[in-house]
Amino acid sequence: MNNLELAKSNLRQAEERIRHAREAVEGGNYPFVVRQSQEAVELALKASLRLVGIEPPKWHDVGPVLKRERDKFPEWFKEKIDELASISRSLRKEREMAMYGDEETGVSPEELYIRSDAEYALKAAETVLSNVCRLLNEVIK
Repeated sequence: MNNLELAKSNLRQAEERIRHAREAVEGGNYPFVVRQSQEAVELALKASLRLVGIEPPKWHDVGPVLKRERDKFPEWFKEKIDELASISRSLRKEREMAMYGDEETGVSPEELYIRSDAEYALKAAETVLSNVCRLLNEVIK
C-alpha cells in the first residue's frame, strides 16, 4: 500500500470517527465525542503528512512534525498549520481523560466533560478534516 492509499484510509477512518462523534453529541456521551474527535484529528493529520511523502511518527500529536515540515505543503495549507497543530495539541491533552477520567482524583469522564467541550472538540475535528480533504483533492488532481 502506498502513501496515497494509506492517507485515503486514514481519512475514511477519521470521517467515521466524526460520524460517531456527531451521534454521541446528541446522545449526551460527551467524553466519547472528545475521544473520537481527537482520534479523527490524529488520523487526518497523519494523512496530511503521508500526502506530502512523510511517514508520520507513532505518537498521537503530530503537530510539531507538521510545523517542522511546513515547506512541503501548499501555501494555503502552510497558513493553517499553526491552527491545526494547536487543535492537535489541545485534543491530545484530553485523550486519556476522555477515556479514563481523572484516575488520581476519582473523577469519571462523564463528570469532566460537558456539551460545550464536546461541541468544541467536534468542530475542531471537522475543521482539520475539511482542510486535509482539500489537500487530498489537490494531490489527486
